[in-house]
Amino acid sequence: MINLEEIKRIIQNGENENIEFKTSFNTDLIETIVAFANTSGGKVFVGINPKAEVIGITINTESVQQWVNEIKNKTSPVLIPDVETISLNNKSIVVFSIQEYPVKPVAIRGKYFKRVSNSNHVLDITDVVNLYLQSFNTSWDFHVNNQFKINDISLGKVQVAIDHVNQTGARISDDPLTFCIKNDLIRDGQITNAAYLLFTERDTVLTTIELGKFQTDTLIKDSDRTKTDILTQIEQVISFVKKHINKEIIITGQPRNTEKWQYPLEAIREIVINMIIHRDYRSASDSIVKIFDDRIEFYNPGKLPDSITVDDLLSNNYKSTPRNKLIADFCKSLGLIEKYGSGIRRIIEYFKNANMPQPEFSNISEGFMVTVFAAESSTKVGEKVGEKVGEKVGEKVGEKVGEKVGKKLTANQKTIVSYMQNNPYITAKELSEKVGISVRKIETNIKKLKDLDYIERIGPAKGGHWEIIDK
Repeated sequence: MINLEEIKRIIQNGENENIEFKTSFNTDLIETIVAFANTSGGKVFVGINPKAEVIGITINTESVQQWVNEIKNKTSPVLIPDVETISLNNKSIVVFSIQEYPVKPVAIRGKYFKRVSNSNHVLDITDVVNLYLQSFNTSWDFHVNNQFKINDISLGKVQVAIDHVNQTGARISDDPLTFCIKNDLIRDGQITNAAYLLFTERDTVLTTIELGKFQTDTLIKDSDRTKTDILTQIEQVISFVKKHINKEIIITGQPRNTEKWQYPLEAIREIVINMIIHRDYRSASDSIVKIFDDRIEFYNPGKLPDSITVDDLLSNNYKSTPRNKLIADFCKSLGLIEKYGSGIRRIIEYFKNANMPQPEFSNISEGFMVTVFAAESSTKVGEKVGEKVGEKVGEKVGEKVGEKVGKKLTANQKTIVSYMQNNPYITAKELSEKVGISVRKIETNIKKLKDLDYIERIGPAKGGHWEIIDK
């Protein structure tokens, strides 16, 4: 039973992910109840308009029961909400309350909805499957796949994994087959999706990762592709990255000199492991790693869950929900990951400790991308250009380049300039979608770039283009 003071407080606060106002009973109301049931529950107030004004609704003794029956007839599984009729400001309003349904998803006439912020969103087939799996506290990789047989996996690779686990202090004496059965990788004589991905005997398109070293955004200097088991892929991807980034040998006077890589390798390893473990292997898209002179882009099929934003990642304000629970748990046993949900913090810390720009994390299309940026040194760049050009001319060019680079740009600003170079006619809205920040923030960064004389707008706001100022 909701008291009047609570109702007034709810109306004053307005609609949110658990509250919606309706002027009348209709199909939209049932869609909202379904969305609430598929998310975290909620209440629908009938007789209140979108401006949070109480307008009331005319009802009779049979109205409420007819509405409940309509909800029951149009939902599957059947939903029966709690209903209260309340008088407020001498007007009648009806409150429908529904709890989160334990076995999801719930549909209305074959359509599935979820609640995001203060609106309802239609679920695609992937969302429907994910909701179903989450209801049973499981994931896609946990399920057996009739297409695969036990001889499709390499028991030799399983033995290597056992040896690796034993190096962490465990004492496993089981043979590979028994080990897989005990760890739910094989059930009822069939292998799970996780077992196939972890120990596949042959190359498979399911695990394809495209690797490229780019001279420009379109010119590829070197490329490779890996399609093997995901544990082997971790080292293959890291080896390709190391092949195409700079390494500095620091003479210390000690028997062993120190190697300093262009990027902190601990962070690169963390990114690669997270990319492979948390990939959506049901997607037709491939994982992609692009190495440029000034950055590396790691793209992975599978966006963040709707309940987690990029800001949540950066502030560590989220609950870890591994997409592939069985794979993640197994990799934790191998010592590849330390703790669910802590990878992003470690990546940021590695770059911070190296005095390098913070990586960028963004949902791109139907996937997730991590971009890391190389450190810039005005002195080194100036010296290198000066050495190549020679004497006074070289010194002047070196000074100018050093001066230009010395004006520190943020990671977002570098990315904006890069997109403008590739497409001078790109709009702020298009930049917002590509960079993964709001249009307002794009405009703020553009103003700073103009103030630093990095870019110039040629022509009007509509129909003009961007020009990168070459100093």
